[in-house]
This record gives sequence, structure tokens and C-alpha cells, in this order.
Amino acid sequence: MAGSPNVRLRLGNRAENVLLVRQALSGLAEAVALDPVALNDVSTAVTEASNNVVLHAYEGEEGPLEVELTVVPGGLDAVVRDHGVGIRPGVKDAEEISGGIGLPVIQALSETVEFRDLPTGGTEVAMHFEAAAGNAPVQTAAEEGATLEAIDHGTPGDVTLMAVGPTSVARGVVPRVLSTLAARAYFSTDRISDTQMLADALVAHTDGQVLSGHLAMGVSVAPRNLEIKVGPLRAGRGDAIFGDAAIDGLGPVLERLTDGHTVSPAGSAEILDLRLAQRG
Repeated sequence: MAGSPNVRLRLGNRAENVLLVRQALSGLAEAVALDPVALNDVSTAVTEASNNVVLHAYEGEEGPLEVELTVVPGGLDAVVRDHGVGIRPGVKDAEEISGGIGLPVIQALSETVEFRDLPTGGTEVAMHFEAAAGNAPVQTAAEEGATLEAIDHGTPGDVTLMAVGPTSVARGVVPRVLSTLAARAYFSTDRISDTQMLADALVAHTDGQVLSGHLAMGVSVAPRNLEIKVGPLRAGRGDAIFGDAAIDGLGPVLERLTDGHTVSPAGSAEILDLRLAQRG
């Protein structure tokens, strides 16, 4: 795949996280006006590959599930990766890989599928789909500075990490993923709506403030609480969000919707840490 993926997800290999993958796919599809039939094929194949990581890659232990989605001319590339035992011996030729519809259907739904054994252990399942998009192909930007590593702020598997770009894609993906995580935190309907408004504001007003064309987020979920790290912001922009009206009034929105914030350095960049709690 050329360039950086439009969507990068690093999740724990938990069954509930497959829904986050599907939400990200739906948001990407909306951003590029992907044909609904094509979206169904992509979603089914990527879901099955993700389920295999959940069920088999770590032999009952926890580990990372990584997903990358990239819009390319005339189609979509998807990679599902684990760092565990990979696809078990014989599974590539077996009738099923995950107790579901199985590898033959993944092969049928994708134009090509390739299995790559990783040097450090694990497997990449690289799929290419021919899928007409109603919008022009999204150009990916080269990532710079701090991204997923800088915003990882918890025990492996406990933090949802994503990097999404450009803004046209983030606008579809970020609100869906954050709203799903807010529901997982047992937020009320009103507070889930607040979380979606927060996501919309972050995407709209941090364009041009991040060091790369990709907005990176790390989200930690606890009952009635979310902690969201956002970056990598240009030096000085974190504090300026709350004090500089030139950033389109983002500060007042964050002050109203969140329950506290801090700004921390990450090399030459800054990371904005937002806290949301269930209210009432």
C-alpha cells in the first residue's frame, strides 16, 4: 500500500472491539460514498479476519488487533494484523477460520487476499477490494511526529488507538467510534450525544493544528468515564485552543462538554488530554 492508511486502529483482541472496526469502516464508506453493496462485502471480509484474531491469534490471552484501511484508486485496501501465533497451521486451507463463514468467503469477497507471516510472529491478512467510490480517491498524507505511540496511555488492550486522515475521512470515522465507546462507558443518551458533538468539534477545528494529515486519538474507557488523548498538535496549540479565539471557538465547546483537560509535551508536539464523565 502506498502512503499512510486513511484509518489505523490498534485495539485489544476482544470480541466487542470488532464492532469498532465495523464502525470505522462505515465512517470511511460514508466519507468516500462507497457503494453499499461493496461496503457489505468489505465489512464481512474484514470482520471475519478480525474475528480470527479475537478467537485464535493469542490462544486465550490478550494481545493487539491492528486494522488499516486505505482508499486507493478504484478500490480499498484492508490489512488485519496480529502479533500472536498467527493463522494456525492448516487454517489457510481449511473450510473455516473462525467458526463463521470462513476463509473461502473472504477470498470470494476480496479481489485479492495475501497472508504475510511477520518476522516477530503473527500474521497480516492483506485484502484488496474493487469498490467504486462516489467521491474522488482520498489522498493519504505522510505521518510525522507522534502518532499512536504518543497517545497510548494504558495497559495493552485497554486503550482504543486510532489515527484517521484526512479531515474528510475523520469526519465520518471519529464520531462513530467515540459514540460507540461512550455507550460502552454506560453514558446516557444525552451524554453520548455530547460525545458525538465533541468528536465533530475536534475533527472540524483541529484541521491544520495536527503535525500530520492524521488526527490520532487514544481512548480509555471506564464505567461512566472516558479519557481521550488527542494529537499530535503543533507546539503551543494545546493551550491556545482554550485561550485563542482564532481556533474557531473550539475552546468553549470543549469547556462545556468535557470535565477537565490537560496538555502535555510529546517530543516537538503536544497531546491534549480530555476527560468526560457521566453527568447527573
